[in-house]
Amino acid sequence: MTDASDAPETSSARDYKDTLFLPQTDFPMRAGLPQGEPKWLERWEGANLYQQMRDTAKGRERFVLHDGPPYANGHIHLGTGMNKILKDFVVRTRRMAGFDAPYRPGWDCHGLPIEWKVEQNYRAKGKKKDDVPVAEFRKACRDYAAEWIDVQRTEFKRLGVAGEWDDPYTTMAFDAEAAIVSEFLKFVERDLVYRGSSPVMWSPVEQTALAEAEVEYHDKVSTTIWVKFPVRGVKADGSGISHSMAGASVVIWTTTPWTIPANKAICYSGKIAYGIYEVEGADTGADFLPWARPGDKLIVADALWDDVAKAGFIVKAKRLGDADMAGVICSHPFAKTHKYWDYRVPLLEGDHVTDEQGTGFVHTAPGHGAEDYAAWMANKVWHDPKDPIPHTVGPDGAYLPHIPLFAGLEIVRTDGKKAGQDGPANKAVVDTLIEAGNLLARGRLEHSYPHSWRSKAPVIFRNTNQWFIAIDKDMGDGHTLRQRALEAIDATEWTPKTARNRIHAMVSDRPDWLISRQRAWGVPLTIFVHKVTGEILNDAEVNARIVKAVEASGADAWFETDAQDFLGEKYAAAEYEQVTDILDVWFDSGSTHAFALREGEWPADVYLEGSDQHRGWFQSSLLESCGTRGRAPYKAVVTHGFIVDEKGMKMSKSLGNVLAPNAVAEKYGADILRLWAASADYSGDLRIGEAILQSAVDAYRKLRNTLKYLLGALDGFAEAERVDPADMPALERFMLHRMAELDETVRAAYASYDFKRAWSALFNFCVNDLSAFYLDIRKDSLYCDRPDSVRRRAARTVMAELLDRIALWMAPLLPFTMEEVWVARYGDEAASVHLQTFRDTPESWLDGERAERWRTIRRLRRGVTAALEVMRREKVIGSSLEAAPDVFVTDPAYRSALETEAPGSVDEFLAELCITSQAALKDGEGPQDAFRSEDAPGVAVVFRPAEGRKCARSWRITTDVGSDPRYPDLSARDADAVAWYDAQRGGAA
Repeated sequence: MTDASDAPETSSARDYKDTLFLPQTDFPMRAGLPQGEPKWLERWEGANLYQQMRDTAKGRERFVLHDGPPYANGHIHLGTGMNKILKDFVVRTRRMAGFDAPYRPGWDCHGLPIEWKVEQNYRAKGKKKDDVPVAEFRKACRDYAAEWIDVQRTEFKRLGVAGEWDDPYTTMAFDAEAAIVSEFLKFVERDLVYRGSSPVMWSPVEQTALAEAEVEYHDKVSTTIWVKFPVRGVKADGSGISHSMAGASVVIWTTTPWTIPANKAICYSGKIAYGIYEVEGADTGADFLPWARPGDKLIVADALWDDVAKAGFIVKAKRLGDADMAGVICSHPFAKTHKYWDYRVPLLEGDHVTDEQGTGFVHTAPGHGAEDYAAWMANKVWHDPKDPIPHTVGPDGAYLPHIPLFAGLEIVRTDGKKAGQDGPANKAVVDTLIEAGNLLARGRLEHSYPHSWRSKAPVIFRNTNQWFIAIDKDMGDGHTLRQRALEAIDATEWTPKTARNRIHAMVSDRPDWLISRQRAWGVPLTIFVHKVTGEILNDAEVNARIVKAVEASGADAWFETDAQDFLGEKYAAAEYEQVTDILDVWFDSGSTHAFALREGEWPADVYLEGSDQHRGWFQSSLLESCGTRGRAPYKAVVTHGFIVDEKGMKMSKSLGNVLAPNAVAEKYGADILRLWAASADYSGDLRIGEAILQSAVDAYRKLRNTLKYLLGALDGFAEAERVDPADMPALERFMLHRMAELDETVRAAYASYDFKRAWSALFNFCVNDLSAFYLDIRKDSLYCDRPDSVRRRAARTVMAELLDRIALWMAPLLPFTMEEVWVARYGDEAASVHLQTFRDTPESWLDGERAERWRTIRRLRRGVTAALEVMRREKVIGSSLEAAPDVFVTDPAYRSALETEAPGSVDEFLAELCITSQAALKDGEGPQDAFRSEDAPGVAVVFRPAEGRKCARSWRITTDVGSDPRYPDLSARDADAVAWYDAQRGGAA
């Protein structure tokens, strides 16, 4: 960008500097965003700007983004900050596109993240959660959440996010808790809620069941064991086993030794070939004596024998024959250790068994694995009617008291500095297997393992009684919840498109919805269960009393109100169990559409969250809404990736690569963080770091420089100065076309949530179309033409449109800076830029044929400016105004375009565009030594020095300098401008 410092100075008798019409503005080049932005926030809050936005948009078509609630615990991080910024982009762009676009932020206040923090606070005071009265504990959770809502609200507002911050929704508000209860009871009314016993992911540290969305996977080193299950002599049908199988053992492999005491079966595949192998030799030279002995008979999948032999240090063996596993029965490896395990262990065929790893057999503990459970439940003939699914592990992750040998041993340590580490259970099981003579081998394996996302401790699969929502049960209309959800997915617009496939696969394969948690803080499952029949009480009057009580006193009413008050006179409290489990927090947030969206706002137009919410909020909202309303609560869903550092590494305190959004705002300004967000491709992971932020700062400076120049160029601009487009020079009409093109691009990008495309289009326009082209060309006219000239007035008319439109287009992205620009343009009393809408663009501005001609002209111009740059670099010229290049063209399109657009002489027009004093367009190849550029095919440039005298005011070299005797050192154009200037001031200076 050329500014006033580029203006010519003169050493003549008269200094013409004061006669130049230079840009003037108080708009600072140095933004000072960290200091200035808080002042804008204070001003907006004082003016109640958000309410003004809503009032201004009243009566327009509504566009609703429903805010996915972050947890009210801890300071915001870059992920939550970026998410809120993207949402602000959506809401602001829709509002400026002419919609009434409210934004009501929300917070998720229940559940494990908050309860875990409160529990930690109590532990720091020497108290355990179980020692704290429930009412006191729940109040502490409520207070904790309220405290962090205030903190996060301030942090989000600092990022320039506009919304109903004084009236957010929270899941712990009484009306919200009542709505959640009401939504839950709708599932009860539809007979979709049931209690079942099955293995669920369980956190021993937090002592609660976890849903898949509450689990994250980390690498873990586990003990692996190869265990021998001795084959019994009689098969299930009473027939005997083969001679070769006599005395053999089926070998299983597992990474969870602690589940061996819960084993009830072994699964095999009818598609896998198994062999009986007799050990003939083991590696006795190892550091320890192998557990395999010559004569041992081992049954293993043939494809995995070599791996098993290596693990067991078996150096020689022979295959005795095939092993037909149908009907085979084994003994538990602890059968001779304690009578508790003296039962038959059947071989069951299972589709989940493969020969890719292990032994080709799957040790099956139905209380500790989903596939184990399914295989066992499909073979009820083997069940003990009194105890079909054995319970071996308690809520604390330790073996139950009735388990011989291992009672009380922890699988995962739950207290002290070693909390979350392996407990003594695995070692005890391995030692017992060695004593029983049934351990073949052991090892270590690093693998991906589920951990609680809050405590970061490993979870276990544990059989418990939990509450579920059935997703494959007829809802009474011939459809299941799964079917409804899959139909709703296909009816939703997904951005990016691949998101549809991801959530569709998840919903297609997901199990029933586990909705119960054994916690204290949250909305309870407000149901009564008959103690004899086990049936849920489903009575509309009872349900209405429950909802009314929660509306009045919050969810605490469930715990503090006498059960008989809910049951009324029809039922006796003594006959019913009052469930005290807490609802899955995802049910809470999945229900927010039912109470956060106001009249006329349902369904929401869009949900926008991170890609992890395909298994979280997107899915819970989908299932909840399909179960209660038959469709998704959203029309469209937009997902973004995660924040990583400049190297693509996940941010963590241990790596020292964490950046806090408010720290970035305090150092660079929130608009810099917003610019980064706008320029990033959020469909994948977003990289950020100091170098990337510095690039954003550099881009911001270029943009601000352009805006400052436009503001200065428009000093004193009045409406009377405007020129009708029909009377404008060709260059201005081309710029109107570019604005019309850009308007289409920006609106389309914003409509499709493609903020990077919008930002790139706007930034490139400012840098390439304005700074490097239009403003560069027009600075001569702006500085030197007399103010009433059509060319200068037309240029200022276009610049006025440019500045307003750029400010409006960019206001959703950079709200602080564009407000500053708007005030600088229209004064301190002007209505905020954020109360405006995008300007309508006259269709007449679009001119495709003119645009094509200017593409040709700009291509030619690139060839000329490249040649001039060489002349500058070689110090042949100091300024392009010293040149009068001959421009040879072989493509007639060049001449045709220039002749069509030129107001008069083609050569003068070419010189004006190339910022030279003269130029000559010539047809032909040009001399062999002429300058040629790949960017301008068919163009050859020969340097010629400009002829004439140098104008003391504009520095242009012309042959008409001195043509006006009043100003002997000025060109005719400049003499006319100075004469006008002098006349305005009553005579020559």
